[in-house]
Amino acid sequence: MCRRHILSLLLAFILLVTQAGCWSSKEVEELSIYTGLALDKGELTPMEQELEKKGSHYFKKNKITASIQIVPKKSFGGAGKQGGGSQGPNYINIAGTGDSLFEIFRQYSIRLDRPIIGQHLKVIVVSTELAKQQTMQQLMDFVLRDNDIRPSCLVFLSQERADDTLVTKYKEEVPSFHLLYMLRNHFRTSKLMRGVNLSELDGLMHSKKSYILQNIIKAQEEFEFSGAGIIKGDTGHWIGKLGQQEVESIAWIKGDVKGGAIKTYDERNQPITYEIKSVESKILTKVAKGNDISFHVKIKSKGRLIENWDDKMDPTKTRVMKEAEKEFEKEVTRRIKSLMHKLQSEYKVDVAGFGEHLNIEKPQVWKKVKDDWDYKFSQIPVTFDIKLSITDLGSSAE
Repeated sequence: MCRRHILSLLLAFILLVTQAGCWSSKEVEELSIYTGLALDKGELTPMEQELEKKGSHYFKKNKITASIQIVPKKSFGGAGKQGGGSQGPNYINIAGTGDSLFEIFRQYSIRLDRPIIGQHLKVIVVSTELAKQQTMQQLMDFVLRDNDIRPSCLVFLSQERADDTLVTKYKEEVPSFHLLYMLRNHFRTSKLMRGVNLSELDGLMHSKKSYILQNIIKAQEEFEFSGAGIIKGDTGHWIGKLGQQEVESIAWIKGDVKGGAIKTYDERNQPITYEIKSVESKILTKVAKGNDISFHVKIKSKGRLIENWDDKMDPTKTRVMKEAEKEFEKEVTRRIKSLMHKLQSEYKVDVAGFGEHLNIEKPQVWKKVKDDWDYKFSQIPVTFDIKLSITDLGSSAE
């Protein structure tokens, strides 16, 4: 009996010591968890200027200012202690300036009472002014190497200072989370990109392909995803921007449209609106003798006539319905042609996926042109065949 009791204790001990556990774990209260990172052109903040006057200095060049958003507030010193009166934002932003992102992060350690941890970093916002001066490869090198930062972190651009996107007037919200959750509206409008994460960005940078990143603008402490910034593949620098409808046109070419609206005007100059239910796109690649490349894009869409301001228009009549479809087709065609002019004549870049289709369908041809693809793309003819079908009139035909 005693022996059986000893064996039971021994078995319990073995089970206890072999269970998986976080031997090196740290409590959340002992860490400064940052969920947002903003990268701007290097400018000393007022606090840094004052600290340097008092002797805080180390050898560096002020190329980049990195701002992090720490949450929850109580993970930063004693700032989270509850008290009476109104409560402020449940996050704290802190900035540092230098020429090494890793060194800036380590400098936070002499200003904070807890180490920062990036395992919950959700968004990175880069200002276009900084992306003009430094390549995206330079700016992303540390975050891609850091084991703490997850490759699912999303990357955006900001036309103004990136650190402005880490502040909002809604005190109960954390701005970095707000930016992340805004992407959930992708099924409502094709003006909103799916988002580019670090893993995808790494592949784009190594392939030397030109690409776009969703652009953020801000007014009166509110954000808006407005268009996209273009990163040139062979240089890694920001070279220009696309508007909201141009981002939408890229989605039409790629067939990556889950919802949205097309508004145009009828013959009496009254607005009519088409609600997108589905979009199918197929890019056909043609290679003639002498390796002359051309593309033909077939786009089909189904939707409903969701809004009509013309009280003289009777959409229940087949003839009127067909006229409305033609007007919507003209509008989509106009937008796509405007986009193609900008890509081929102004910026001379392919950010709509034509090179990817050439690589898949004609890999031998792609090998010959890939090194100078952006320039070659600017001279390639692209034609479109766009068909829109109105399937219903909503819940009312009036």
